[in-house]
Amino acid sequence: MPEVEMTAEAHDGLLLSGTLTLPGGPGPHPAVLLLHASGPLDRDGNTRRQRLELGPPLAAALAQHGIATLRYDRRGVGATPGDWRATGFTGTRRDAAAALRALAARPDIQADAVGVVGHSEGAVHAMALSAQPLGTRPAVAAVVLLAGFARTGEDALRRQADMIVSSLPTPVRKPLLALFTRYLARVRATSTDVARVAGMRVNARWMRELLTHDSRLDLANIRVPVLAVTGGNDIQVDPADLDDIHRLVPGGAEIHRIGDLTHLLRRDPGPASLRTYARQLRRPVDPELLAQITAWLTIRLHTSVKGTTS
Repeated sequence: MPEVEMTAEAHDGLLLSGTLTLPGGPGPHPAVLLLHASGPLDRDGNTRRQRLELGPPLAAALAQHGIATLRYDRRGVGATPGDWRATGFTGTRRDAAAALRALAARPDIQADAVGVVGHSEGAVHAMALSAQPLGTRPAVAAVVLLAGFARTGEDALRRQADMIVSSLPTPVRKPLLALFTRYLARVRATSTDVARVAGMRVNARWMRELLTHDSRLDLANIRVPVLAVTGGNDIQVDPADLDDIHRLVPGGAEIHRIGDLTHLLRRDPGPASLRTYARQLRRPVDPELLAQITAWLTIRLHTSVKGTTS
């Protein structure tokens, strides 16, 4: 399973640094671009405090089935220069598009058999990369959405806040929700890329752009196969959005709600709570989920011909 360092030039000339995992044997190979969740994440989906470790096991599983995987460091993280706080939501999507173009342009990659796998925020960007106006050639052959939402960013954040607060003691719930509402109002009032809100430096432009983004508009323009998976124990994304994803994607999407899967892509049968995250992260990403993603992509990408799938 060869791994090579790879860079992709973004719209402003900055070089995104990542790892391309290749299958054994001669190419060109089908491939996927892996897009992680929010925050200062490296190519494997990790921060200093929270290690999701999604990249390596997914890349290894796909390579065993003849599919290459590109994953890259966010701006200001790992080997990629820049400042992640100053990168807006749309800027993050442009970086993902640059990585997708660089991947498809490689001679060892089959350009008409490139898919995208996105988790959380990454799933929302995967929707945008996969959406194409009717009659145009799609840049993506298949898309996997892990814990992606079908609503505006503000609705998604408010639902997330409600779910998180509901797992806390009753006396603190209303004060915390009121505090969150004030936080959103203060962010909306900012005009800079980075601002100090509630005493902390925050990625204000990213938040402002996320609040107004409506992923349903992209879902309605995806005309390639879609696999959408959300855990029934996800405290950050509403599993009910799967029904909207299925309804909005022309031709429908294959959707799966996995009962005890959490937002961290681990299984946890107990009550959904942020307080279990540290314990969950001591275990690997759910192997059954990895097998499901791999099997689905193997069928779609290995049968891809000239930008269409059978």
